Amino acid sequence: MIAGRRFDVWTSAMLLGFAFVAVLLVWPLWSILAASFTDNRTGVFTLNNYVSVLTRPLYQTALINSLIVSLGGMAGALLLGVPLAILTTRYRIAGRDLLATLSVLALVSPPFIGAYAWIMMLGQNGWMRHGLAAIGIELPSIYGFFGILLVFSLKFFPFVYLLTASSLNTINASVEEAAEGLGASPLRRLFTVTLPLVLPALSSAALLVFVLALADFGTPSIVGGRVRVLATTAYNLFTSEMGGNPGLASTTAIVLIVISMVVVALQRWAVRRRNVAGALLRRPQPRVLKPFASAVAHLVCYAIVLAASLPSLVVIYTSLRKTSGPVFQPGFGIESYARVMHEVPHVIANSFSYSTISVAMIVILGTLIGYVLARRDSPVAGTLDSALMIPYIVPGVVMGVGFVVTFNVPPLEITGTATILVLMLMIRRLPYSVRSSASILKQIKGSIEEAAISLGASPAQAFLKVTMPLMLPGIVAGALMSFITAINELSSSLILYVGRTMTMPVRIYLSVLDGEFGTAAALSTILLVTSGAAVYAVFRLTGSKENAFV
Repeated sequence: MIAGRRFDVWTSAMLLGFAFVAVLLVWPLWSILAASFTDNRTGVFTLNNYVSVLTRPLYQTALINSLIVSLGGMAGALLLGVPLAILTTRYRIAGRDLLATLSVLALVSPPFIGAYAWIMMLGQNGWMRHGLAAIGIELPSIYGFFGILLVFSLKFFPFVYLLTASSLNTINASVEEAAEGLGASPLRRLFTVTLPLVLPALSSAALLVFVLALADFGTPSIVGGRVRVLATTAYNLFTSEMGGNPGLASTTAIVLIVISMVVVALQRWAVRRRNVAGALLRRPQPRVLKPFASAVAHLVCYAIVLAASLPSLVVIYTSLRKTSGPVFQPGFGIESYARVMHEVPHVIANSFSYSTISVAMIVILGTLIGYVLARRDSPVAGTLDSALMIPYIVPGVVMGVGFVVTFNVPPLEITGTATILVLMLMIRRLPYSVRSSASILKQIKGSIEEAAISLGASPAQAFLKVTMPLMLPGIVAGALMSFITAINELSSSLILYVGRTMTMPVRIYLSVLDGEFGTAAALSTILLVTSGAAVYAVFRLTGSKENAFV
């Protein structure tokens, strides 16, 4: 009887998970796929959309540009993140916790805010550009490949740093010591012993950066200039095809998805080919460097993190400058905040209410699904687990287009409502809660629940009264991560919003395009402070800055 009740409870949870995935993920993606094979004028099956996207120079250039900025952003993130991880885990670096904190804060801030800040610093009249020019250093225009790669490298390197540092801390110290005892130089030891051991984490971080750079819409749109990528092209095509079948926009979206899936497959293939592992018997201890080497190491670490943190500092500073309308005046004031509260208070309320409602749904569903994935080892659970990887690799622009195509027809005409935005945020951020819940459940023995059930508790009672209190830190951490990413969502919201449902990221984006930098800075600061408070709460719950977001 107990086994039957247990089966019913968690089978229901699994079916609920499949239902949400089917309606809010599979259906919209299938709608995009169907639209990509539909002729915009006649409505019949056609391959012309794919012929156009794959053969016309405009779309070919966008595809090549997307690969360039994704690979370039990945390379830049690796060049910054790997040295920072090695230096902070293998050597004594003062302020290591501060570096980790600032890296995570830079990570959770939206990329488009960094793009906007770098315009103020390196734009035609930027103070940093003028300062560098005064000492004879001329930089390329911020508008174009240089600006996109700069923002991507500094925005996404914390992924590489955090994942690599976490993996480096699990290497058995005796392995590296053995290589050193056999006469291997530090550089050879790094490339032949250390890096192969952290290859899974390193490749996962590189994959994550590539996919995020490929999917990013805000940065190329703000600092891209004439550089068009697939994400911006899909958005532009969708707005031009609005009202009819978005055939070309859907086709571009499918191309984005295919590229992401190919990269994921290549990463998994590479990791399987280089299956190197070691047993953790003794953690490596940071070494003390000689004075000159220590000074260089500190300079490198703090320069990298300061460069990543600079956009946030510039945005906060700009928000406190005195303004007269959109024009900045000498001195400081709170006119930008007063203007925001007077003109667009609803965008702040929308962002917080939509994110809070979606996170409430995420916590309930994510906790149940996380339990199923952690406690039920079956092909069905594995299928659900794989399906929940899809939001990681599907760009927000693609999901936005899919929701419009799917939910803009009777009887589900919810486009332009708060409902569609909440559902979008929920399905895109659900994996954070699922992963966090499943991860902490793996640290809780199932025998605790079995003991409660044997004493007469139902499976639901055992879960609510025994397991859930133990899971609470993981549940809250996942909820906070979902909230941080939901409140900063731009690309899908930009497609789904109307005037009354505008959110802070959308308003910031539009303000930057209109040259209203004071309004953009004030709203950006509100987002940064909110994200920072949530990050601090995650740190307190997890007790580890590197592992908090891994």
